[in-house]
Amino acid sequence: MPILRRALTDGWRGLLGWTVGLAGVALLYLPLFPSMASPELTDVLDALPPALIETLGYRDIGTGPGYTQATFFGLIGFVLLTIASIGWGAALIGGAEESGRLELTLAHGVGRVSYAVQSAAALVLKLAWLGVAAWLIIRAIEGPAQLGLDAGNLWATVAAWVGAGLVSGAAALAAGGLTGSRAWSVGAGAGVAVAGYTLQAVANNSADLDVLRRFSPFDWAFGSAPLANGADVGGLGLLFGVSAVLIAVATLGLARRDVLG
Repeated sequence: MPILRRALTDGWRGLLGWTVGLAGVALLYLPLFPSMASPELTDVLDALPPALIETLGYRDIGTGPGYTQATFFGLIGFVLLTIASIGWGAALIGGAEESGRLELTLAHGVGRVSYAVQSAAALVLKLAWLGVAAWLIIRAIEGPAQLGLDAGNLWATVAAWVGAGLVSGAAALAAGGLTGSRAWSVGAGAGVAVAGYTLQAVANNSADLDVLRRFSPFDWAFGSAPLANGADVGGLGLLFGVSAVLIAVATLGLARRDVLG
């Protein structure tokens, strides 16, 4: 699988950089929990508008799982993972076509379907690496940080976190397969991420609009609070099922479209 090998060997420095970035975020925020879990924090939260609390996901921030979800998985960690996934997804087909590398690769006998599938596999493996790294980093510091996390629930949350990032990256990959444009790829991936977060935020603040969460990958991932309650099989199925459909769209789009050098 030369495309997969090339994507992984050429991108290992960037992957290492994202891993270090996620470690930095975890080490910056999570050890602060013992000092944050205080009556003063409760007073501050009580003074904030309820709509803001719901939008930011701070409702359970006084607990270890709630704090980890609010500060890492649901905020900075999610942003970093999504940016990485969109960047990789946009570069694999759209970016490769704009640079002329894709046309050259296909001219050397690599099939279009094979190229798309191997590119998707590279995206999945990179995100899986970040997921395993995040689990190991958080497990290493959750004891000293007094977070009280369950190892199995942490795995479930990491899987949901990776799945949410994969949806955005697969959307970028699909846009690249359909258009051959890196800009459209980035736009599609970012649009999915922003729309997912916004739909859940709106649904959290209006009972009349609760139906919107059904269309939010962010809610599929974290709506059931897996860090506290365990895996949401239905949510995980939606995340990885939609990602598989988007990868299929990328494959069909590349297979049927003229590739420009």
